[in-house]
Amino acid sequence: MNKTKKNTAIDSTSTPSLLEEYDIYLFKEGKHYHLYKKLGSHLMQFEGEEGTYFAVWAPNAEQVSVIGDFNGWNKGSHSMTVRKDASGIWETFIPNVGQGTIYKYFIRSQNGYEVEKGDPYALLWETPPKTGSVVWEEEFKWKDKKWLENRKKTAGKTQPFAVYEMHVGSWKRVPEEENRSLTYKELAQQLPSYLQEMGYTHVEFMPVMEHPFFGSWGYQVTGYFAPSSRFGPPEDFMHLIDVLHKEGIGVILDWVPSHFPADLHGLHYFDGTFLYEHLDPRKGYHPDWKSYIFNYGRNEVKSFLISNALFWLDRFHADGLRVDAVASMLYLSYSREEGQWEPNEFGGQENLEAISFLREFNEVVFREFPDVVTIAEESTAWPMVSKPASEGGLGFGMKWMMGWMHDTLSYFQMDPVHRKHHQNTITFSIFYAFTENFMLPLSHDEVVYGKKPMILKMPGDDWQKFASLRALYAYMYAHPGNKLMFMGAEFGQTSEWNHDSSLDWHLCDQHFHKGLVNTVKALNELYKSEPGLNEFIFDAEGFEWIDAQDTANSVISFLRKGTKPEDQILVVCNFTPVVRENYKIGVPEAGTWKEIFNSDYEAFGGSNQSNGEMLTTIPEPIHSREQAISLKLAPLAVQFFKLQNE
Repeated sequence: MNKTKKNTAIDSTSTPSLLEEYDIYLFKEGKHYHLYKKLGSHLMQFEGEEGTYFAVWAPNAEQVSVIGDFNGWNKGSHSMTVRKDASGIWETFIPNVGQGTIYKYFIRSQNGYEVEKGDPYALLWETPPKTGSVVWEEEFKWKDKKWLENRKKTAGKTQPFAVYEMHVGSWKRVPEEENRSLTYKELAQQLPSYLQEMGYTHVEFMPVMEHPFFGSWGYQVTGYFAPSSRFGPPEDFMHLIDVLHKEGIGVILDWVPSHFPADLHGLHYFDGTFLYEHLDPRKGYHPDWKSYIFNYGRNEVKSFLISNALFWLDRFHADGLRVDAVASMLYLSYSREEGQWEPNEFGGQENLEAISFLREFNEVVFREFPDVVTIAEESTAWPMVSKPASEGGLGFGMKWMMGWMHDTLSYFQMDPVHRKHHQNTITFSIFYAFTENFMLPLSHDEVVYGKKPMILKMPGDDWQKFASLRALYAYMYAHPGNKLMFMGAEFGQTSEWNHDSSLDWHLCDQHFHKGLVNTVKALNELYKSEPGLNEFIFDAEGFEWIDAQDTANSVISFLRKGTKPEDQILVVCNFTPVVRENYKIGVPEAGTWKEIFNSDYEAFGGSNQSNGEMLTTIPEPIHSREQAISLKLAPLAVQFFKLQNE
């Protein structure tokens, strides 16, 4: 890839710099949020010569030099100069080094440690298992102006999110070519139209940032500023996002500020000291993931991380960031036994530095990009995760509702005959549903490591399995909160997710699987179009119980409401395989109600036990209401009814 042959060193006294005094001040204060414009490698012209400027933070180094193909990886050929402002930043300009040049930094620490490191700010890396950084500046002409303008118009408004979570490397593969993954450009030809057809509003990519071990699914990042070169150059990933925006699909990126791997070329022990991580392993090492935890109290590290978040929103037009493993950041005691963690200054288990960092991250993101979203994967009862930092919250836009996920899957995995004894498991989530801006996740974590794919979690024969899964999805879409579903769940993938294999797309041609696809399509369209389902996503004003106490029949019923009375939707869930005739439900208004969705419809693979077109109320008091409708409850099904205008 190297386009240059000339190895011309320059006098260190004539080294140009992209860094000004104010940059250094902000960097040291932890307030420089655009470091990607200053550090790393940048093509430039100096004294009439084209070349590349390099800058790297290594405050405890004794010597730093740029090595690469252009100088035969000679450690003494192109030494860098440390700035005299105590910033710890080394820099140099090398003529005739251009786009595509592979390089690393050779670092000799003051303690004698020597290492070759990749560039923390590199915009492109060699394809693993190679570990070199690549001089690169993206050249891409965006065509998503209309999308971005509309995003600004809807900023701050509650909107339905129907999110498709996916792993770029295993969505589809090319068996004729050694089972390789699709490239970003190939994904751009197939993914946007698929998501649009299915009715999803957003796609969430599991981490695309460069990672050496494919089996980490992207959660062990070494190249924080570079999309993985496994699937193409950065411009191709930009193209994928651009096409998704053109088709009306938002893009959420998984972001991992919680930990990083120990790979020699990465951030760990960067300059012969614990620079990005804590020296004390009680705070700096994650025992579960065998990785290192960022030092959130070090200002330069905060600048690195927040700059990285803004980078993806700025350069790649991402519409949101889903922040991984927030719980592991909040608690000093996370996954540690007594004596394995050090209390904070007040004697508590809260990581005060991480809390401060998360608040600042959210404040900066929403100040610079008020029309994006941040989503916390936070698995504890930490309060006010999605409340503003100014009110004492962490400042996220949304939080994954992990409690709902665990309870719901526990309930649906039971044999229906036992569900009457566990009604509280399926109703309990409403008691806290409006304490946060929740997103309901059925994510990749639920279909790996022996947990079984979604369809095989369901009890009974094939018919009952698919009926239960359709009911689960319908209950999920009726429940307050936004929605997230992992790839393959929409058609009933029958094997656990394997990052080295394609999804089993041939299943979509089979009867029950095709019915499940139709169910998800219908639910996505209803969710986007019905105000009763999407106007009060996070607000108790949009929910009202009809009956949560019919444990004998394992039936629950409730209303979802919009701003107008005519927008309310009655939801009735029958979690047994028994058809119930003449089942009376109290309704708020007299008139005619229409069944607008039934997970038992024939088109969905069901038995078509429906209620016909219209249902007229009868003046019979029940469920503390004066009017009722008499329904046929379909087996293992969820049904939606809507009041019709006279």
